[in-house]
Amino acid sequence: MGRLTGRRTIVTGAASGIGRASAVLFASEGARVLASDLAEDGLAETIAMIDAAGGEAIQAVANAGDEEAVRGLVERGVEAFGGVDVVYANAGIVGDMVPLFEQTVDDWLRVLQVNLIGPFLMVKHAAPHMIKQGQGAIVCTASVAGLRAHAGPSAYSASKAGVVSLVQTVANELSGTGVRINAICPGLIETGMTRPIFEHARDRGTEDRIGQLNPMRRHGVPDEIANMALFLASDDASYVNGQAFAVDGGLSSTHPFVPRR
Repeated sequence: MGRLTGRRTIVTGAASGIGRASAVLFASEGARVLASDLAEDGLAETIAMIDAAGGEAIQAVANAGDEEAVRGLVERGVEAFGGVDVVYANAGIVGDMVPLFEQTVDDWLRVLQVNLIGPFLMVKHAAPHMIKQGQGAIVCTASVAGLRAHAGPSAYSASKAGVVSLVQTVANELSGTGVRINAICPGLIETGMTRPIFEHARDRGTEDRIGQLNPMRRHGVPDEIANMALFLASDDASYVNGQAFAVDGGLSSTHPFVPRR
């Protein structure tokens, strides 16, 4: 307990899944949390969970890929809390699951706007406040799809590879400021975004095969990603910067293979 005591934090995509788990965990560790999402009902549920556990949180309905919305979100956090110490740019979308040659430029722009430009905007508007303080931690959600093929559709995968590169380049642009930035690359996690995959498997009676290609032989849950986000946001990771961590049960550790029966 208390790894984020007094820290002023912003979490995007906080209405469900990884964002909700992270917002709740941050609050349980003493952080003041500004939870943001476009899904107002889900966001209210997240705030209620934090309140019920005795944490401190406020909410803001905002589009993580819109610059004015992100600017306003950061200003809201600074106004409410007196500053910002931690930002978790987690909001993301998967986009349309269609073959490459059926995709459109608009499809790609929609995915890139949220998944890649969104984290850039959070850095752009939150980092200056952190620099003035001489310290801060930024965490971004990338994906194993940004590390290897066949973990997501092409636009989604490209956007997440961009997040990995963004973290590396920004870490160096913020050199000497005391502000750290890192990324998490989740594997297959059951969230609102991945629910169709899980529902399809359950309908077919193949739920036990989900995650079979990683050495853990199972899928992950949002709390397992939230734990990594907490580490990267906390002083436990004080010398960790510019890195992308796969939290995927070992999926990205190997080349494609046919599992033994």
